[in-house]
Amino acid sequence: QVQLVESGGGLVHAGEFLRLSCAASGSTFSSYHLGWFRQAPGKEREFVATIALSAVGTYYTDSVKGRFTISRDDAKNTVYLEMKSLKPEDTAVYYCAATIPGPERPPQWWRIQSQYDYWGQGTQVTVSS
Repeated sequence: QVQLVESGGGLVHAGEFLRLSCAASGSTFSSYHLGWFRQAPGKEREFVATIALSAVGTYYTDSVKGRFTISRDDAKNTVYLEMKSLKPEDTAVYYCAATIPGPERPPQWWRIQSQYDYWGQGTQVTVSS
């Protein structure tokens, strides 16, 4: 019962900074775990980052650790992905996703697409060299 809309994508040069936003309607973000995935041209969708409800934990894929930061502002029903030192290989469509907490989750559940209940439409990020 939540709708997600991403924004903030665009065209930047390698080494620059970009911040993505995902705003929710229909429900409140405070009740969900929130994540970001991306899909590069010719590749499958992959996990990027997740932040648990109440910000009790954050998780990142190895390729973005130290460069990307996920955060949430539940008062604004918004989740962010700040990306610094961008590389051409970061070029992809970025999607936000939400999942309702449950009693049983597999190990490293945040990496698994089927664990998420709601998805946004995606926003394009292009990094030129």
